[in-house]
Amino acid sequence: MSDVQTADPANTIAPVTIDVVSDVVCPWCFIGKRRLEKALALKPNIPVEVRFHPYFLNPWVPREGMSRDEYLTTKFGSPDKYTAIAGRVAAAAAAEGLTYAVDKMRRQPNTLDCHRLILWAQSTGKAAEMKQRLMDLYFTQGADLTDIEVLVKAAADIGMDPNKTREMLASDADVEKVESMANSAKDAGIDGVPTFILGGVAAVTGAQSPEVLANAIEQIAVNREQFLAEQRRAARA
Repeated sequence: MSDVQTADPANTIAPVTIDVVSDVVCPWCFIGKRRLEKALALKPNIPVEVRFHPYFLNPWVPREGMSRDEYLTTKFGSPDKYTAIAGRVAAAAAAEGLTYAVDKMRRQPNTLDCHRLILWAQSTGKAAEMKQRLMDLYFTQGADLTDIEVLVKAAADIGMDPNKTREMLASDADVEKVESMANSAKDAGIDGVPTFILGGVAAVTGAQSPEVLANAIEQIAVNREQFLAEQRRAARA
């Protein structure tokens, strides 16, 4: 699932890969994606390839989803106990020009189907657009991402064929693939999202500021050969 930022054609720097491990119902992933976009804007001369990978923030949520109140009670003790956290998240989102409308959220979805849509959008280079559309629907509009028609409409909004999408969602297409990808992230030791893996050699965890991300990307672009050599030496030791 990739999107490429190209720099000046005269620039021969190979693109820095940025593997983003995140979930569409993780509010800090919502914020982190926007901060990554701002970071890339700070370093327009560094070509990058952004690749999105699935992660299940709440793998215990059933496939059909559950009520938001039940989810908040299970995870935080009660909806009221989430109020202070929600306020901090909403403020952080607003600072990035995003809307975290916690009062509109009524259902907590299992995100397997969302990640299938993102995977399928990759074929037309629209993985990032699909991911953003789903997050906007959930966090800003309070849409029910367990509703197949909501998902079909989201796919159609970015140019995917609605009839084919509905048919694929009703099937088991790529279920095992997405589950395997998500499990691989956890097997690799990723237990917090968003996680940004830069150039395959360094990881930045959390919704870091655009400046922190931009600096990390620049360091990898300049020093990645050294980082790779150090990794090879460590592997041989």
